[in-house]
Amino acid sequence: MVETKVKPLTLDEFLQLPETKPAQEYVNGQITQKPMPQGKHSRIQAELIIAINAISKPQKICYAFPELRCTFGGRSLVPDIVVLQWDRIPREENGDIANSCLTYPDWTIEVLSPNQNYVKVTGNILHCLNYGTGLGWLIDPETQSILVFLSQQQPLLLQESEDSLPVPDFLSELKLTVGDIFSWLKL
Repeated sequence: MVETKVKPLTLDEFLQLPETKPAQEYVNGQITQKPMPQGKHSRIQAELIIAINAISKPQKICYAFPELRCTFGGRSLVPDIVVLQWDRIPREENGDIANSCLTYPDWTIEVLSPNQNYVKVTGNILHCLNYGTGLGWLIDPETQSILVFLSQQQPLLLQESEDSLPVPDFLSELKLTVGDIFSWLKL
């Protein structure tokens, strides 16, 4: 039997593929599919987007997007939540939001799903930080902890209910604790 090596897709070739549910990401020539969000993941993601946009949207400070594909630095990632400052939101000439986001998020947030690779998700957050993202959160519903990544600083592990969560300077009005995030899991 003769083995044939399949040439990996380029980023441009990957971007021509149809979107999938759940989304696929392109990292270092490899295509991986994100896990399907489950209950805890979905609840935290939805409530956090609402909390961010409730403060930021009326003042046109920034906007939180669920699962927005961001392509930059040779990768195409789909963070669980992408926060872009208002003037960095990609737009078409007529002012409508563009379908393609060819830039890094200002703030990237991932909610860990069961059986999701912690190292891979951390690697995606670090990639964002290396290309201009100022803040990353990795929320782990199972351990009820949040790993906070700040540009050019050592990560912070926040686990106590009263721990205040760092937010971007442009959204300093947003006040959240670890307890606030995980209280959303109760119905």
